[in-house]
Amino acid sequence: MNKILRGKVHKYDRDNIDTDVIIPGPYLKIHDHKELAKHAMEGIDPKFPEKIQQGDLLLAGSNFGCGSSREHAPIALSQTGIRAILAPTFARIFYRNAVDGGYLLPIEIDKETVAKIADGDELEISLAENKITNITKGGEQYSMKPFPELIAKIVEAGGLMKYRPD
Repeated sequence: MNKILRGKVHKYDRDNIDTDVIIPGPYLKIHDHKELAKHAMEGIDPKFPEKIQQGDLLLAGSNFGCGSSREHAPIALSQTGIRAILAPTFARIFYRNAVDGGYLLPIEIDKETVAKIADGDELEISLAENKITNITKGGEQYSMKPFPELIAKIVEAGGLMKYRPD
């Protein structure tokens, strides 16, 4: 896996962004992942998919992805181009779905770091060093919870079912 990620931040600084906000219930019958992505984050920002470029980052508050166990949420976000989500905590089922499906990297950071990063900032994330550098703010650095290499390998492989240990 590329141990360095770089992307623009899309910040939604609120806690408990649930799966109904990430992908509202009426769209759960859509099986085409690209079509599903057109409705990502519709619950708080209907223009979200239009703003995203491949490799961008989503920054949110605590307990991101709470609610139902639907896999549609990480699928929709990943298909918009989001590569990683940064939040203080994740709902465990969302975390598992994001990793097991090979969709997204869930990166845990503290609330103080969330407050320091602005919408639109460009970040560089070193997974190997567990370090975030804010390019926009002249190289300001933040720490992140140690990121397990195994998680990165599973996502890189395209999910748990495709992962083969070294």
